Amino acid sequence: MPERIIEITTDGRHLAVDRGFMTVSEKGLEITRIALDDIASLISNAHGLTYSNNLLVELAKRNALFIFCGPNHNPIGFLWALDGFHQQASRMDAQIESTAPKSKQLWKQVVQAKIEQQACTLKATGNPYAPVQALIAKVRSGDTENIEAQAARRYWPLLFGPDFRRDRDAHGINSLLNYAYMIIRSTVARSIMAAGLHPGIPIHHKNANNPMRLADDLMEPFRPYADFAVWNLLRNGWDTVVPETKRILASLPEIEISTATGMTAMRTGIQNAAISLALVYEGSRDRLDLPLPQPPLWQSPTGMMIKNETLQRTPAHVDDGNVRPAGQHLGGKTPGDTV
Repeated sequence: MPERIIEITTDGRHLAVDRGFMTVSEKGLEITRIALDDIASLISNAHGLTYSNNLLVELAKRNALFIFCGPNHNPIGFLWALDGFHQQASRMDAQIESTAPKSKQLWKQVVQAKIEQQACTLKATGNPYAPVQALIAKVRSGDTENIEAQAARRYWPLLFGPDFRRDRDAHGINSLLNYAYMIIRSTVARSIMAAGLHPGIPIHHKNANNPMRLADDLMEPFRPYADFAVWNLLRNGWDTVVPETKRILASLPEIEISTATGMTAMRTGIQNAAISLALVYEGSRDRLDLPLPQPPLWQSPTGMMIKNETLQRTPAHVDDGNVRPAGQHLGGKTPGDTV
C-alpha cells in the first residue's frame, strides 16, 4: 500500500495529471511531478491552490485521501472515494476498537516523551532540569498519578521564572505559546487524517466539545519545541504576537528534530508519529515513533533565531526521500513530502 503523504504548502500552485503523475506547477511552469500510485494522502494547505477535476478523479480511483485545510491550517473536510479508502476504513475500525489498556500504555509513552523533551528544553536554556527529568520514571500506565501536571508545575517556573503562570487567556508569553501550539496542533491534525485516523477519537483527552482530541493527545511531546522557540524570542526582545514573531513560529514544523531513524523536519516527525499510532492500533507495532531528546537545536540555543530574523525554512520543493522516518515497516516509502 502507498504511504506517501504529500502536503502542498506554497500559495498559487496548480495540480494536474499527466500520464500517471500528479504535476505541480506555478505560473505555467512545472515544479515537480509525483507518481499517483505512490500517493496515500494529499493535503491542500495553501492559498490560491487550484487543481483539475481529472486529478481528483484519479486520486479517487486509487482511494487516495484528499484533505482540505482552512485559513488556520486545520482540516475542514476531505474527499473520500465511494469505493472506500480501505486502509483508512480498517484503521478507523482498529482505532474505535482499541482497548482501554492499550490507550493507557499509549498515553504513558506520550507523557514520558513530553516530560523528557521538557527536561531537554530546561537543559538547553541553562536552567535546572533534574527536578523535571526525575519524574519520567514515575509515569505509570494511563498516568494515573497525573505526573504530567506535576512536571508542568516544576517546568514553567524554571523556564520562564517563578511568577509565570500558564494561562491560555493571558497576553505576552502565553499568547506566543498559544500561537506556537496552534501551528503544531494543525500539523498534527493534518497528519492524523492523512494516516487514516479520526482526529476526534482520543487516546486520553475526553472533552466532548473538542473535535481534535487525538491531535491534542499526539502533539504533547512536540510542545517543548514551541516553548524553546518562545524562550528564544523573549531573550531576543520579542514578547508579543506580531507579524515578525508569527513568521518565526510558523516555521516550527520545518525545524529539524531527532528521531529513531535520524534527523528530519518536525513536520515529517509528526507524520511518523501519526502513522506509527495507526500501526499500533492495527497491531503491527507496540510503540509510538516519538521525537528523541537532544537534537542539534538544543546544542545551540542562541543559534536558533536572531532578532529580526526567522528560522531557516526548508525549500518548498524539498522531498524527504533521504529519510526513513517510520522504518522498514513502511517498505522504504517516505510518509511525508512538502511541496
